[in-house]
Amino acid sequence: MSDLIYSAKIPEPALRRLPWYLSYVKLLKSQGETIVSSTRIAKKIDVSASQIAKDLSYVDISGKTRVGYDIDDLINVLESFLGFTNTHTAVVFGVGSLGAALLSDSGLEQFGLKIIAGYDVNPDVINHTIHDIPVFHSNEFIARNKEMKAEIGILTVPPGAAQEVSDYMIRGGVKAIWNFTPFRIRVPEGTVLQNTSLYAHLAVMFNRLNG
Repeated sequence: MSDLIYSAKIPEPALRRLPWYLSYVKLLKSQGETIVSSTRIAKKIDVSASQIAKDLSYVDISGKTRVGYDIDDLINVLESFLGFTNTHTAVVFGVGSLGAALLSDSGLEQFGLKIIAGYDVNPDVINHTIHDIPVFHSNEFIARNKEMKAEIGILTVPPGAAQEVSDYMIRGGVKAIWNFTPFRIRVPEGTVLQNTSLYAHLAVMFNRLNG
């Protein structure tokens, strides 16, 4: 199964570039700009203007020849297309240093991800709150999620527990898993899986440094 499930219409590399464009045009808006061209985005993002135009052809917007895109329209269309305008509820399994940091990251809500609870087996964190988000014992998840109805499970547990916990989250009703562990978990057909291994990115960076 693919690491990322996305619209069949848009290739994954293009989908991954769209947030770069969104971030830049939001910066331009904050500076009072109202129009932006593919060429200007290209100079800042280091992606060719033709590639940017092709990527933007997958979303419902068109620019004016030799003028560019209306920034407000582009922001609205990109945020809607990327799902940032809808609120998706999530829980974090594994409230260690990374899990606790995610619970504390209020900026995620700007992108439509609202973490509503953490789950762990460590008595030092259970029944406490982090950034006003409650942390419960992992055994309580299935019962609690009948009411909370979190649709995304964020996995930050030790690698040895990753598959067992992901299976458990799916039994509790999550429809997507954001996996921060280096373990390549398996999920049933129809469950969305996004792997974000910090260790894998470190390995690439270190290898290039040494090269």
